Amino acid sequence: MGASIHGKFEYVFVDGNLEKNPWVTIECYLKTGEYKYFGSTVMPGPQLRQAIPFTKKIKELFPETITVWGGYFASNQYNVCLQSGYVDYIINGPGDNTFPELLKALESNNLEQLPSIKNLIFKNEDGQIIKNCVEALLDQDTLPKFPYEYLNTFYPVRNYLAKTFMGNKTLSYHSSMGCPFSCSFCAVVPIYNAKWKGMSANRIYEDVKYFKSNYNIDAIEFHDNNFFTSKKRVLEFSELIINDNISYWGEGRIDTINMYSDEELKLMRKAGCKMIFLGAETGNDAVLKQMNKGGTQTGQMIKDFVLRMKNADIVPELSFVLGMPAPTEKEVYDQILWDINFIKEIKTINPNAEIIIYLFSPVPTEGSELYQQILEAGFHFPEQLEDWISPSWENFDLRKNPLTPWLKPYMIDTIKNFETVLNGYYPTASDFRIKGYKKTILKTISSVRYKTGFYHFPYEIKALHKLWKYRQPEIEGFYSE
Repeated sequence: MGASIHGKFEYVFVDGNLEKNPWVTIECYLKTGEYKYFGSTVMPGPQLRQAIPFTKKIKELFPETITVWGGYFASNQYNVCLQSGYVDYIINGPGDNTFPELLKALESNNLEQLPSIKNLIFKNEDGQIIKNCVEALLDQDTLPKFPYEYLNTFYPVRNYLAKTFMGNKTLSYHSSMGCPFSCSFCAVVPIYNAKWKGMSANRIYEDVKYFKSNYNIDAIEFHDNNFFTSKKRVLEFSELIINDNISYWGEGRIDTINMYSDEELKLMRKAGCKMIFLGAETGNDAVLKQMNKGGTQTGQMIKDFVLRMKNADIVPELSFVLGMPAPTEKEVYDQILWDINFIKEIKTINPNAEIIIYLFSPVPTEGSELYQQILEAGFHFPEQLEDWISPSWENFDLRKNPLTPWLKPYMIDTIKNFETVLNGYYPTASDFRIKGYKKTILKTISSVRYKTGFYHFPYEIKALHKLWKYRQPEIEGFYSE
């Protein structure tokens, strides 16, 4: 967003992750009277803990301030946001054109222009919510470069380069928009409608060279929804970066990367591809169809793929979604047990495969068959914006407490207990503190439970995880220093 208005409007950055008290910083800026707009990128979960109370307080103390929200929570839950009374405008998806066009219309008091601004959602004078048409994804190479030097005047850019298991100075980067698939459990589907556009390999590499030259980075985390969509782009980038001694991690699909040849996978590994996050979701082909996973992925393909990753020396980080709705309680539970056994089979094939377990949390992909199933099962999202920051709904956003009526407490306990035992027997490599004697102790203590399938009350493993502050990447990201 900074890049979209840089040189057009005066603005300041406030990073809620790096401020001890973000509200104090925000209030100081607004008290000067020099700022008319407050923009917040809002993801589900912990970001809401700041976005909701801060935005509400801004409207109470500085009622003339216009508030603008973006991010996929705002895009998907625009009704509850705009009905709150303190969120004025929603940027639905990419805001590269939308944000500056909105500011221009407001600054010129040309409100008649609002309905023509693509990707904008707002309330008209009659209180009716207007959702404008969606803009086609832009050529990413034509967008302005990120204003790193300007950001550096607020927060030293070097502070964003963390030590992780990937490297000592890890850059987080986003090189594309969207995803060409329409999985019914994915929150970006309603925003991008199975569209994808990525920067060229050369454009990505320009930024990589900048950070290599100025900050000597040695690792990159690509947080694209689907970094590996274009094989041509990935291989070109691999050729460019191959001599820079930089490791990289990205997110992709099994059926997409499975079309890469063994030689191409080895090229990626040689170029630094160390780990790939992949949505396995389930090994059950019928459930994959229920999820509208699309593509050609099957349970057998998952097993074949993790073996290919083992041979290529690339760690597959597989996410599984357990607790999908089914006609009967028994079918829900049987599917959970089936996937637990499938996960153990994956670990037998490739012990280095990382396993991420989520509880199925519905997303508002209205019109989908799965969404209709969850409504019929009695599930509803909060009708008040403040309700989203209750502990239960925050856990829902982190996919740790789904609040779904078909998932019974004993089922959740089964999943969580298995996850604890799994993380004891196979601690994640991304938390590089858990190694040596710690890893040996965890594995030894967890071995009987893991091998016998006795997962109940694994308090001894939980105690060690708590003692050593074990980090779960699915809700906390990689351990970093």
